[in-house]
Amino acid sequence: MGLVDSLVVFVVSWIIGTVGIVAGVRAVLERKTDVGHAAVTALLGAVVWGVVSFLFGWIPLLGILLVLVAWVGVINYRYPGGWKTAAGIGVVAWLVAVVVVWVLSAIGVVAPNVLGIPGV
Repeated sequence: MGLVDSLVVFVVSWIIGTVGIVAGVRAVLERKTDVGHAAVTALLGAVVWGVVSFLFGWIPLLGILLVLVAWVGVINYRYPGGWKTAAGIGVVAWLVAVVVVWVLSAIGVVAPNVLGIPGV
């Protein structure tokens, strides 16, 4: 994959992640959120996911759990409500990202392996 393709995948993934987090915040906190704040959260979450996955992802089961906790930790840091709220936002964000990627894939816009939220 070339540089341009990688940049397109990055931008599409970032947009999908941002949409997922906006939806998660609206559903769980029942309030609007600034899209810019959600975009920074999606970017930070992806970076933290990548770093923790690189360092610990090779450990069976524990690695996956550490990566997930780190990602939810970013949401927890960026939004009020504590760990349960952050986990709820994360679940909604992940579900929205799965649906968006599935729809975009079904109409031929993206490949099914595009990542918007880690694990999608």
